[in-house]
Amino acid sequence: MNDLFKLQVYEVTRLIPKGRVSTYGAIAKAVGYPNHSRHVGNAMGSCPADVPAHRVISSSGKLSVATFKERLEKENVVVQDNWKIKDFKKLFWNPMEEL
Repeated sequence: MNDLFKLQVYEVTRLIPKGRVSTYGAIAKAVGYPNHSRHVGNAMGSCPADVPAHRVISSSGKLSVATFKERLEKENVVVQDNWKIKDFKKLFWNPMEEL
């Protein structure tokens, strides 16, 4: 994973609106690497503070980082007890369709 890939991931992630979520796979596809969702996750682990990493979740609609629950709830995203996003399909932001 190179620096250009990370920068592209961060730029797309910054575009996710408040109160919406996207997935590692959707971000990977948007930057031209559809099979690199794990690399997106790795990039998010060291992202700058202005990148809303809490809005990027697994394709199953589950949070992968427990500390993101509070941040999402501040944006009126309901996180259920099983760490799944309520109304995931409704809140899903697909960069391939919305950019």
